[in-house]
Amino acid sequence: MDIIKVLTDEFGIRTEQVQNVVNLLDDDKTVPFIARYRKEMHGALDDQTIRRLALRLQTLRNLEARKEEVRTAIANKNALTPEIEAALDTAMTMVEVEDIYRPYKEKRRTRGSMAREKGLAPLAELLLAQAETTDPEAEAAAYLTEEVPDTAAALQGAMDILAEDIADDAKVRTAMRDLYQRFGTMTCTAADEEKDSVYSNYYHFESFVPRLQGHQILAIQRGEKEELLKVTITVADGLAEQICTKPYVKNSSPAGELVRQAACDSAKRLIIPSVIREVRNALFADACANAIKVFASNLKQLLMQPPLRDTVTLGLDPAYRTGCKLAVVDGTGKVLDTGVIYPTPPHNKIAEAEKKVSSLVQKYGIQAVSIGNGTASRESESFVADLLPQLPHKVSYMVVSEAGASVYSASELAAEEFPEYDVALRSAVSIARRLQDPLAELVKIDPKAIGVGQYQHDMPKADLQTALDGVVEECVNAVGVDVNTASAPLLSHIAGISAAVAKNIVKYREENGAFTTRKELLKVPKLGPKAFEQCAGFLRIPGGKQPLDNTGVHPESYPAAEKLLERFGFSLQDAANGKLGGLGDCVKKAGSNALAETLGIGGYTLEDMVMELQKPGRDPRDLLPPPLLRSGNVMGIADLKPGMELMGTVRNIVDFGCFVDIGVHEDGLVHISQICDRYIKHPLEAVKVGDVVRVWVLDVDVKRSRISLTMRKQPGQDTSKKA
Repeated sequence: MDIIKVLTDEFGIRTEQVQNVVNLLDDDKTVPFIARYRKEMHGALDDQTIRRLALRLQTLRNLEARKEEVRTAIANKNALTPEIEAALDTAMTMVEVEDIYRPYKEKRRTRGSMAREKGLAPLAELLLAQAETTDPEAEAAAYLTEEVPDTAAALQGAMDILAEDIADDAKVRTAMRDLYQRFGTMTCTAADEEKDSVYSNYYHFESFVPRLQGHQILAIQRGEKEELLKVTITVADGLAEQICTKPYVKNSSPAGELVRQAACDSAKRLIIPSVIREVRNALFADACANAIKVFASNLKQLLMQPPLRDTVTLGLDPAYRTGCKLAVVDGTGKVLDTGVIYPTPPHNKIAEAEKKVSSLVQKYGIQAVSIGNGTASRESESFVADLLPQLPHKVSYMVVSEAGASVYSASELAAEEFPEYDVALRSAVSIARRLQDPLAELVKIDPKAIGVGQYQHDMPKADLQTALDGVVEECVNAVGVDVNTASAPLLSHIAGISAAVAKNIVKYREENGAFTTRKELLKVPKLGPKAFEQCAGFLRIPGGKQPLDNTGVHPESYPAAEKLLERFGFSLQDAANGKLGGLGDCVKKAGSNALAETLGIGGYTLEDMVMELQKPGRDPRDLLPPPLLRSGNVMGIADLKPGMELMGTVRNIVDFGCFVDIGVHEDGLVHISQICDRYIKHPLEAVKVGDVVRVWVLDVDVKRSRISLTMRKQPGQDTSKKA
């Protein structure tokens, strides 16, 4: 297989782009580095495309390795033919390779293998020839032994051999697989009709296999695993048997009839159960792949939520009996104070709690309150909303997801960061910081624990982890980090920096003071020239000796950047002071292509350089709408009425819609059909996690705590009920 050609065709890009990316990957260059600093080599492909190409490259190389293993195994049996070699050469999937290998694979003892041991293979070959004059009974009589007592046993053994040979036929298996994938019908029934469950929608469910949706496949798989659903896949009567009989049955002679029986037995007993497993595995794999894509997209949008900069924040971790934990965090994330209040049942010490919070607000100038959405969140939010109007200055609040906060607070990392605080207080700190800088805080948590997806616990762990780690890496490097303030977990996601090196960076600055130049990073143990090349451009040093160290300009391009500034009469100090607003116009007038050639750099590098120089220390998250903070009265689900108009924040996206936080503790569901007026295949085409959206209430089920919303204004909706 020409892997480069395959990748070129699949990705629809030029051969040299693919070849250069492959060469860079083979040279251990990281995806963020390749995407950002080697654009001239790959034509400005984005991170996601390069990451997908890298994964596909590995898959194809694994396929080639397996082909060679199979080729060698068949050759060792002296069975390798030009036809088999050609089939292996053209095989594009592991399934095709395994189908080719199937007849030569060592098998456990089967009915067919035992029949061969009894010497019945020649009889099977005789039947397969299907001569009109062949008398099966008479021919079988020649094979009687102590192990084969009569002709019926001999003929049955011969048919068992034929059935297994047919089942090993790669063409038959491919045709059968295609039949079930294209024309199969999946049927689900309840294991117990009387038992209510979350899978009740699938108690009487039927769908053509090609029409199955990813979320349906995942739900059915889990329901079957929990023994609440029974699942079958069927095709129209006779079609499966015909696939097996057509290539093998030549006539209606007595021998031909026995071959037909063997072919039908092969279909029913050997091929169909196996193919159904393969089809279901393929459906599940595709559903998982799509779910992982959705999870990754949701995670990216969550991590890239705009930070609440320079805001003193009160983190509140709600609880009942043990009280609500408080943590005051300054604008840089430093913990200023902690405490506990008891405004929720069974204590209901509201006055005492108000006094405590008011005191903290006045003492530290708190500007925002971040409330976790876990147990007692509803009561805690009501307490905060009632208190805010009484405070001397404006304070807003937001309910944030605390998914994974307990995992982080009980981790070794949290213990190292806050050895003086107990687990609950660490959670309050994390909740405060999630509002201040979601990216810096959430990277400390296993992405799977953040909970922005569907059925994440059913996904292949390795595939999910790879995808989510890639998203975290992409986000952290897109934003860049201040090397003098970043935590070790945040630094560990920078290109080229391992967890060990990240700890060494933190230890170095603790022992030697703040870094003043990027070059100083080379003094960090285990951070050599190769790692420096990968990481330097993503690390920022505000106020350092070299102004370019606070930009995304890579050190390898510093000489070109300095020549560029000198060419138009600017200085490095102008760059530090943000006085390069006219640089872009100067470059445009001079002609970017000619200027790039003069500077000895590529056009993409020049374009990125100008952008970075004009906005040193830029953060792409600042271009997004700020988080939706609240300060008014809290509504409950019982206060919602159909037609009511609200503003909310998209918290999660799944295949069938999106969940929106409208400030009533329970997120409302906007079904995919209600997201926009145009047809969309997936909610991600129209919305993303963190979007602030306008919605209208369609229906409220207070008993089941379910809220149906629409983003499409319906005729007759009462906009006077706006909340």
